[in-house]
Amino acid sequence: MLAVSVTILGTCLFLQKFKKLRATANQLPPGPRGLPIVGYLPFLGRNLHQLFMELALTYGPIYKLSIGRKLCVIISSPTLVKEVVRDQDIIFANRNPTIAAKTFSYGGKDIAFQPYGPEWRMLRKIFVREMQSNANLDAFYSLRRNKVKKSVNDVFRKIGEPINIGELAFSTVINMISGMFWGGTLEGDTDIDIGTKFRSAASELVEILGKPNASDFFPVLARFDVQGIEGEMKKATQKIENIYDFVIDEWIKMDISRVEGEKNNQRKDFMHFLLGFKEQDSGRSISREQIKAMLMDIVVGGTDTTSTTVEWAMAEMMLHPEVMKTAQKELTEAVGINEIVEECHIEKLQFLLAVVKETLRLHPVAPLLLPRSPSKTCYVGGYTIPKSSKVFLNVWAIHRDPKFWDSPSEFQPERFLSDINNKLDYSGNNLQYLPFGSGRRICAGLALGERMLMYCLATFLHMFKWDLPNGVKADTSEKFGVVLEKSTPLIVIPTPRLSNLDLYA
Repeated sequence: MLAVSVTILGTCLFLQKFKKLRATANQLPPGPRGLPIVGYLPFLGRNLHQLFMELALTYGPIYKLSIGRKLCVIISSPTLVKEVVRDQDIIFANRNPTIAAKTFSYGGKDIAFQPYGPEWRMLRKIFVREMQSNANLDAFYSLRRNKVKKSVNDVFRKIGEPINIGELAFSTVINMISGMFWGGTLEGDTDIDIGTKFRSAASELVEILGKPNASDFFPVLARFDVQGIEGEMKKATQKIENIYDFVIDEWIKMDISRVEGEKNNQRKDFMHFLLGFKEQDSGRSISREQIKAMLMDIVVGGTDTTSTTVEWAMAEMMLHPEVMKTAQKELTEAVGINEIVEECHIEKLQFLLAVVKETLRLHPVAPLLLPRSPSKTCYVGGYTIPKSSKVFLNVWAIHRDPKFWDSPSEFQPERFLSDINNKLDYSGNNLQYLPFGSGRRICAGLALGERMLMYCLATFLHMFKWDLPNGVKADTSEKFGVVLEKSTPLIVIPTPRLSNLDLYA
């Protein structure tokens, strides 16, 4: 009798649990059925943009996708996005990083992947409010200016030769960023040698971050690293970590307290600032790993995203030469034919700003942003979003939604000069335009990235004419990854645009 009673009780509890699970499942967003354990197989080997657009046509602006042991929710409606980044921003302020992302961020000790909480708030405050203050960024202007002038000189020495515009932009931006890391700490050949290694390692790191990894969806495979991605990331991270360690050790040798006392009025580079930081309220400092993790964020967030946007903007202007002519005419009027571009000219370049905004509308650097993960089970659009699921905000689809954009697939910078759209910016306040996200998890490097992007693009357009090699056509085919890159590099041939060749020296 006891055995029978236990069996009946166990069966009732199982049925009750099963009924509850079914009820919960019925509240989940709609979506394609996946096989047990495996999930939705068509996900494998597909272009995510195309797949997500196809599924949105069938299931609407919010749907689920089971991939292995991960439940993903994709949202492509500004109204539903508001529930995530406004109404429930704190709940959705966490991440669910991939194995590669955990590796490169030292287990989530950076700004991009660290869980929401006191440590994250401290790091973000340091980076956004203090390191990227207008005063601090202004102090680095001469450094950025010198790096851009060097790139101009490099291009001038290759006049008439094909140039990869993406590599040119990447090299320029990473030279600016690395200079701001260690400023005047390293000089001469040492600085050049480290800069070269830094560029190579950073490019490798970004590529690995964009690779799909089966271990992220099937935790049982994680211990085996079946695709070798975790191992690749560790090697790539180690190359950059060696550079960081070298620079940090150089600063420590200089005795930070002595430097602060004797050179208090001189510009501090980022490394100097981070090593000397003490939180006023608690007296907390930043660990060595946190410093290196934060610098990893800048490598991805500040370098590849900026250079990729420069390449996309140039590609669109090669396809729309009338846009390039208008932008160069504006530069001539704002800068002059006997002057180089200065950052103070940027605020006068309203058409070029419209070009950049339109480029980021059609080609957002992070088309799905970094996925959010709710800290508890909640609801969006009346559907249940389980705790720890991956939530993607499909910015790529929102930016091409005909409900909000006229001729959404066409490159029309003029749309951002209209009375309706000219106030759209990168702050994420208007949820139909979110190139850098919105809410607490908006891109932390926005202020620095915007300065570098506009300055580089304006300089390249002002100093040179750009033509495609004979028989080559520009295209806008996409390669999906952590950053939305062109599938084919943009190769162009420069010629001087200004008559005073001394400006290219």
